Amino acid sequence: MQGIKRKIVYVTAFEIIGMAISTAWLTLLSGESPTSTGPLALMITSIAVVWNLLYNTAFEYWEIRQVSRTRTVKRRILHAIGFQITLVMYLIPLIAWWLHISLWQAFVLDFALMLIIPCYSFIFNYIFDGLFDVPLSAQQPVENDTLQGSAGRASASN
Repeated sequence: MQGIKRKIVYVTAFEIIGMAISTAWLTLLSGESPTSTGPLALMITSIAVVWNLLYNTAFEYWEIRQVSRTRTVKRRILHAIGFQITLVMYLIPLIAWWLHISLWQAFVLDFALMLIIPCYSFIFNYIFDGLFDVPLSAQQPVENDTLQGSAGRASASN
């Protein structure tokens, strides 16, 4: 599966599962009820859906221009951390406003989410890529020699 269909399936599955994790985590850490943290998780998810689509599009734009397109553990970790760090800029004010807490308290709550969500993101991406294959941006390009065969190598060296 490739293209926009892959992105839609990815974002939908990722965010539905992520929303459930976020609701439980926020409920546990804030002491608020799920009736309060559930709508907050929905808002967080809505922001994350839009940002996820934009971030992954930009990441794949960068990735396809790299010499190595292999999604190594290092690249996956950097992808997950990069997403969370940029997302936090949008979420801290929302969390503070919704729960009537300070920006610092919102940062602490969001930091707790930042600890668990990258782990979830790494595991989700690993499983998703295993089920649906990696996107074209992460696939190694085919060498010209492979396409042209030995005749192509002979003419390429002349």
